[in-house]
Amino acid sequence: MADGNSQQVDPEVGLSDAQVEQLIKDGHKNTGEESLTRSVSDILRDNTFTLFNLINVILGALVFYTGSYKNLLFLGIAIFNTAIGIIQEIRSKRQVDKMVLLAEGKINVIRNGEDLQVHSNDIVLGDIIQLGRGDQIPVDGIVVRSRGIEVDESPITGESVTISKNIGDPLTSGTYLVGGSGKMQVTTVGADTFVNHLSNEAKQGEDASSILLNTINRIIKVLTYVIIPLGIILFVAKLYGGTGINRAILGAAAAMIGMIPEGLVLLTSMTLAVSAMHLARKKTLVRDLPAIETLARVDVICLDKTGTITSGDLKFVEAIPMMKNVSAAEVEKVVAGITYGTGDANETANAIKDAVDDPELKTEKIIPFSSDRKWSGVGLSDGHDYVFGAPQFIFEHLDEQVQAVITQNARKGYRVLAVAQVDDLDPRKPLDAPKLIGLVLISDVIRPNAANTFEYFRNQDVNIKVISGDDPTTVSTIAQQAGIQDAANSVDMTTVKDEDDFGEIAANNTVFGRVTPDQKKRLIAGLQSKKHTVAMTGDGVNDLLALRQADCGIAMASGSESTKSIADFVLINSNFDAMIDVLKEGRRVINNIERVASMYLIKTMYSVALSFIFVFFATGYPFEPIQLTPITSLMVGIPSFFLALEPNFNKITNQFMKQVLIISTPAAICIVGYVMLIEIIGQLFGLQYEFTSTLCVLLTGAICWLALVMVSRPLNRLKIGMDILVLVAFLTIIIFFNNIFSLVSFFNKDIWLYAIPLIATAYPLYMFMQGVIATVLDKREKRRLRKQAEGK
Repeated sequence: MADGNSQQVDPEVGLSDAQVEQLIKDGHKNTGEESLTRSVSDILRDNTFTLFNLINVILGALVFYTGSYKNLLFLGIAIFNTAIGIIQEIRSKRQVDKMVLLAEGKINVIRNGEDLQVHSNDIVLGDIIQLGRGDQIPVDGIVVRSRGIEVDESPITGESVTISKNIGDPLTSGTYLVGGSGKMQVTTVGADTFVNHLSNEAKQGEDASSILLNTINRIIKVLTYVIIPLGIILFVAKLYGGTGINRAILGAAAAMIGMIPEGLVLLTSMTLAVSAMHLARKKTLVRDLPAIETLARVDVICLDKTGTITSGDLKFVEAIPMMKNVSAAEVEKVVAGITYGTGDANETANAIKDAVDDPELKTEKIIPFSSDRKWSGVGLSDGHDYVFGAPQFIFEHLDEQVQAVITQNARKGYRVLAVAQVDDLDPRKPLDAPKLIGLVLISDVIRPNAANTFEYFRNQDVNIKVISGDDPTTVSTIAQQAGIQDAANSVDMTTVKDEDDFGEIAANNTVFGRVTPDQKKRLIAGLQSKKHTVAMTGDGVNDLLALRQADCGIAMASGSESTKSIADFVLINSNFDAMIDVLKEGRRVINNIERVASMYLIKTMYSVALSFIFVFFATGYPFEPIQLTPITSLMVGIPSFFLALEPNFNKITNQFMKQVLIISTPAAICIVGYVMLIEIIGQLFGLQYEFTSTLCVLLTGAICWLALVMVSRPLNRLKIGMDILVLVAFLTIIIFFNNIFSLVSFFNKDIWLYAIPLIATAYPLYMFMQGVIATVLDKREKRRLRKQAEGK
């Protein structure tokens, strides 16, 4: 859909409604970005067509062949688990999709001579788009009006080099304005735009990696190689051992069903999806689900002063003349002339425009504000050139008296800016002989809840670093007032050289002032080199490099489209306090999945162990598929869904495997031990298969229930109620529906003669084995730490 150049459109008028309608009919309309969430069909497909579901279906077909139809009940549990996961994820998708509409910025186009805001998929070929600093270019086009347009084309070139654009120059979708303003005409829309050829990695950086999901997937990968061959070996061994084909199929099916931790992967992805839904309700958009977990592991949050510590509502305070025979009114007039002349629309420019009227000075040269330069400038028709910005970036050396005035006002929390006259205004060269005319004071207001938010993070052992383009004294003062720990430790980044150790500088300071975009990125990389997990909040193009570098990027909805497009989270209300909810959600996910994963792996561990053992035993596998159903559903499946959504905001220990092993290993060892003991008793006393398998179900259920109680800690009324309820349901099923589950009658006193002594020893044995496992794991951890220390 190219050929926009041939269409002549007045940049002041734009397209008419009739032209737009015709272009849409002709198919010259843009296409929207891909949804952040998976489609309903993708959710259905990915949750239904899994390896474990395939194994379940094949086992179901084999069990059907035996004619023991009641043993197909395990398929009902698998279907129920899958359905719950699908329903929850679709609910979450709908909530997140609503949030996307709130976060999505609109594009300013000119049609019928009027400004109009449209979504990117409503742009048509030939449209005139208004562009300002921080805007991401949505489609390909050419410049038709320019007020010092400067574009960062790093998404195309990989080099973060600012390129000036004049009328007629091409603009590429996916790039963004770092300076100036103007208008462009659309020359390409739809699939032909460059942005549609960019990979997601180029646009959004690497997706956050989930330690939790990676660990679980490793477990699943190992099980995949174990389940099928072990099941086949067990089946063949039983078949040739004279068990009979039906009994061999039912035994192998029970073993393989036991090995499948069905619901664990589903539960993890569902819990993340539900967390995204909870956060969407709290006006936080999650763009990448594993980022919820990543943020929970963050131990350093880097943030700008404006919009996080302060409200971002800047106010012009006063102009201080610093040149003889120049009044404050004249300083204001020059500052206003520069601000209105460049057309800048950042917070500082807006504060000046609110306070001072446009003096309507004629400009011949325009240098818009840039995050790298830290100043803007104009050349007036009277032949004089002026600049306005950070004093340290305009002057190489400041007079001691001037520096004293700047420091004095910075300590009061004011942002101090300088206005100066220069001989030759050229952004490619250092400023030539700037003469200070005056200083301008800008005030900012600390957010009401800032102190409470920072205190919460301090209590959670999360360090706050303030990285700002403002004077370090100003930032340090405001940070101290907001209660940020060690905010007095500040550094002026203009004094830092490229070859300095950014890791040490980042570790030893809390406040970083006069930071350039590249320095922001290097500070975050320095913290990461010190083994920190770093989150970065930002709202402007000067934060882009740092957001890409950080482990977790957080953008304000009020910020530029370019920052929102690469962030992991978008705070819809641009309220940093929402970060507390995100941190809590992440911790809830990790802590709860760590707890419930052990319940799934108990069944997997004892099933794998018993399968190996019973390959060499003449007797049949101790369970039938249906006998595992009450244990799988009541002791694992149903409670895990409740426990996974429980509030649990404890600090992350990063000991997933240890937490899992300390619950699941002793339980699995106890179950295998009891099953072997029951098999020996059965051989000695000539007990029937149905009798011994009933005892195995009782003991397995009792130990799994003990593990459930362990996992439920700390107990409260709801969790005690749930634990008692599942125990009552389990006993009700096996007492009153024993025939369905191929169990002997529980009104037969002989079963209790064996069961009661065995169950009575289960708790002390479980606790003893847990102590042994904990000791072994602690010794292994100490050895690992000792080797690590010796290696250093």
